[in-house]
Amino acid sequence: MTARALRAVAAVGLLGALAAPGAATAAPTPPPTPVPAVHTLVTDGCPHKQAPPPPVDESEVPKPGQAAPSPLPVPDPPVGGEKLGRCGVVAPDGAPPAPPGIDSAGWLIADATDGTVVAAKDPHGRYRPASTIKLLLAQVALRDLDLSTVVEGTQEDTDQEGDAAGIEPGGRYTVEDLLKGLLLISGNDAAHALARQLGGVDAAVGRMNDLAESLGARDTRAATPSGLDAPGMSSSPYDLALILRAALKDDRFVRIASTKQITFPGHPPVPTTAPPQPLPPGATPPPPPTSVAPYPILNENRLLTDFPGAVAGKNGYTDDAKKTFVGAVDRDGHRYVIVQMFGLTQAGNTYWDQYRRLLDYGVALRGKSVGTLVEPGRTERTEAAAAPGEPRVVDAGGAPEGMGTGTRLLIGVGGIAVIAVLVGAAMRANRSR
Repeated sequence: MTARALRAVAAVGLLGALAAPGAATAAPTPPPTPVPAVHTLVTDGCPHKQAPPPPVDESEVPKPGQAAPSPLPVPDPPVGGEKLGRCGVVAPDGAPPAPPGIDSAGWLIADATDGTVVAAKDPHGRYRPASTIKLLLAQVALRDLDLSTVVEGTQEDTDQEGDAAGIEPGGRYTVEDLLKGLLLISGNDAAHALARQLGGVDAAVGRMNDLAESLGARDTRAATPSGLDAPGMSSSPYDLALILRAALKDDRFVRIASTKQITFPGHPPVPTTAPPQPLPPGATPPPPPTSVAPYPILNENRLLTDFPGAVAGKNGYTDDAKKTFVGAVDRDGHRYVIVQMFGLTQAGNTYWDQYRRLLDYGVALRGKSVGTLVEPGRTERTEAAAAPGEPRVVDAGGAPEGMGTGTRLLIGVGGIAVIAVLVGAAMRANRSR
């Protein structure tokens, strides 16, 4: 069994032992501990209005011969409302102070039921999304691929850096298996396999960015399908709320993302390309490689076990992005989406502790608003890149600059439909004479 598979099995065994009936008498619930003091980044001066914080490693150095992408234009007015253009804490008039101990540089609380943003901090600040960007990949895969399609694993899938579901060469996985590995355990190998099925990494990233644009997520640019840092990667608390809200409209996404445990397919013996080594005299030859049986994978989203009414969510982490999370919880007939970005979680103040305080704060402010979550297709790409008074740039096909190919196709189909209706009307008029 591979090390990745062993890690998943060990996690399940540990949790099973802890949950085994009669294994131990439940300890009384300890009293709540004081909220620890944390260092919260001050964003009032809008330090991340155009680009994320500087990277701490070499992950965003462009490849030889390539230039670093320019920052995305900043929409003016801000998407979702003027108040969301502020960079410090944004709360309704008369609201109590934001909860203590929140160490994310940017966060947002939205009531997805009525589309209101309840409160936020640096809502359009640009940060790296890490694995939360997998929510875009999942939606593209659900739209463009058949869940029953079988994909064979490759060595390139296996070699992806970071968390993995355990894909190996020769393994056979349905698209649904890959989505489970993507969403439950944040498998970068599953992200790469899905990207291959979508036409390759570049094609998959292009579709993810088209989808982000169609949702109104103007701070978002995917640079990798998995969320591994690369030049130009960015998103914002506001955009991640839009992206998760859109994903939650697909029942298949909710079913997969809310699954607490799955059995992931195994794989046949992994071939080796290493040349055989001569054995010392009398040595026992090593056993031949064996296949790996299907093994369990647990969902790493603790909302599903710790929060009544939890729906779905996605966490992420890289050295440059720090901790990121977006998750949805149903409470009192409303669905709350909460985003946390660039977090610096300290011991005794986990992201889940902070999520709970933000959720309580949002529920207490229900009915109040500092902005709105825009509906897909209701916003246009910013004109900030054009000089004042200049018309918006339109490409040769008549589509606004930045419009995705899918949007242009819909416009073209719509135009054909209008022409067909007019021709049909004319023919009917001629026949009636």
